[in-house]
Amino acid sequence: MSLRVREGSTTLEFTFEELMKYHGPAAPGGVAHGYTAMQVALPQLAPLVDRREVKVRTGFRGPGGRDAIEMVLRAVTEGQYIVTPQLRRPGRGPLLEDYVWEFTYRGDRVRVQLRDDGLVTEEFIILARKPDRTATEEAHLTQLKAEMADRLLSRPANDVYEVI
Repeated sequence: MSLRVREGSTTLEFTFEELMKYHGPAAPGGVAHGYTAMQVALPQLAPLVDRREVKVRTGFRGPGGRDAIEMVLRAVTEGQYIVTPQLRRPGRGPLLEDYVWEFTYRGDRVRVQLRDDGLVTEEFIILARKPDRTATEEAHLTQLKAEMADRLLSRPANDVYEVI
């Protein structure tokens, strides 16, 4: 399923593969998180949102998620993308705490969070947060990112993120 938004009188459609071309190969898992979060949240706000009017706040710090949001919504360019620790949910534990997204459009707001379903692994979190990774660890982290993206994209978006 692609993402559809409006800019002026034009409807724009974005696939995950297109978002990956914009972001590059570094963080496919993060791109998949941003993509699936938008798939769940945007239809809750309107059948077709005006892309430059959507404000995004998130606890997710990764560049892949940021770039997914930027390509579809232009929220970074418009100064409407904020990473804030206030949205993190530490009570959900280190595997889930950052994966919260809040989208606001014309006064309506929807917040989504990652479902607790093994989509993010402890091995990934530990390695991603480890400073001074070796070349072998970097290669393994790259593999873990791709595996996470595959897990996220193999399910319907509503089985990955839920409205809270």
